[in-house]
Amino acid sequence: MKYIVSFFSFLVLLIGGVLFFQYQTYSAQQEKNIGHYTYSQDIDIVYRGDSLHIRHHFRNLPNQSISINWPEQAASPDCFLEKENSCKRLSKDFSKFLHSDIQNQSISYIIPIDGGLKPRQLLKDIFVTLENGTATHSTVHITTDQSINGTWVTGLPFIGQQSLSLVHYSMFSGSGPVNDLYYQAEPLPIQGNNDKITIYSPNPVQHDMIKQLEEMELLNDEHMAVILGDKPSGLQGSRILFSDKMSIEDLKEEILLTQMHMKYQCNQLPVWAAEVVASFLTDSFLGGKKAREITMTLKNQMTDEQRELWVERLQELEGEKIDASLLDHELGGVFGYSTQYFQSNVSADEVMPLLFFDDRDVYVDHQLTKDIDIVFYEGQVLYSAEPLLRHLGYETSVGKNGFYAKNKMRQFRFPFNYDFYVYNQRRYNTVSQPIQSVSGTYYIEESWLQKLFSVEIHKMKDSISINIVDSKQ
Repeated sequence: MKYIVSFFSFLVLLIGGVLFFQYQTYSAQQEKNIGHYTYSQDIDIVYRGDSLHIRHHFRNLPNQSISINWPEQAASPDCFLEKENSCKRLSKDFSKFLHSDIQNQSISYIIPIDGGLKPRQLLKDIFVTLENGTATHSTVHITTDQSINGTWVTGLPFIGQQSLSLVHYSMFSGSGPVNDLYYQAEPLPIQGNNDKITIYSPNPVQHDMIKQLEEMELLNDEHMAVILGDKPSGLQGSRILFSDKMSIEDLKEEILLTQMHMKYQCNQLPVWAAEVVASFLTDSFLGGKKAREITMTLKNQMTDEQRELWVERLQELEGEKIDASLLDHELGGVFGYSTQYFQSNVSADEVMPLLFFDDRDVYVDHQLTKDIDIVFYEGQVLYSAEPLLRHLGYETSVGKNGFYAKNKMRQFRFPFNYDFYVYNQRRYNTVSQPIQSVSGTYYIEESWLQKLFSVEIHKMKDSISINIVDSKQ
């Protein structure tokens, strides 16, 4: 009997352990599968004692666990009891909102400002954000005591301000998130505005410039603030553009590039690459010499259908982290062949050529190789010469008089930039270059490979076979 009871107890513990493990695994999987969601937010800011005291209200939260991303400089995180249930979902360690049907939650925190507000100060990334969430609407209220004069800018549309007996109050509200806060002690009047852009300037701005800025086509509908005048060193906000450009075309370009950074996470992209993306999204030529040359190269290479597909693929990347590798992947999808165009240009001062790669397996005399590249360049099919010729039994070298390939019976020399080659001490004229240097790599053109080195090339769906047909080589 004792044996039966012990065995039964063991089974209960075993089954309980298995169920607990499955529950933990399920819970972890559920956390991983949390999808993207949207919410709205109200942010109340009071400046006092050299700090911003913030009450942050989140609306329309989904019923799922939500991690809270606190700003690095945030101090004294806490619950703010706006209503009875305002903190019901807040975890004890303030790291997340827990599962609940309660949609509205409120928190408070302090952003210390070392030495107090400066005459011109941009405070970046000072607000709480929610993991995997996007704020579709934000409202910001700013209150200071009567002694603090000046102008506040958030990037959101300016709603209004009021000076009371003891405090100054400003309000901003509009679509999208808010990340930064700018303060300027000197007057900074609004010179023009609409639902997409507000122009601030201490000096009058020409009416034609304001009109063109208000009428320009922007990349998205989220409002932004443009502050004209002396450009503070190193200052730039996510929805706040500081510009000293007096040319309307230069200013338009700055606005579009700023919006590019609003739409995409492109911190890992070099400036020229972001300019190329913005150029295609706006059907224009933006940025410096390198960006314009690359944009022109791609546009000349694309058909109208390919250009439309490329723009669609770029638009689908909105909100994602973009790097050169991802752009190459999308570009390869447009052309049907892989490329490393953006990656090759990241570390190069000059513009590298646009090459497409044939990704099929390459066999030489029935042996799979891993070191031979086949590229498409300027209408030609090129094979990486040195590894391929070595697989065919040749020694290769490069000297001042050209590219050399030899074995026991055959010797070739291909001079650079001359219309001939030398075979076994005899010169033969050509109308094209058999061996070409592209981006520092030597390639042999496909028809010359077949003619000079007596090989057959068979192309299948997943592989390419290169076989010697003259055994006397």
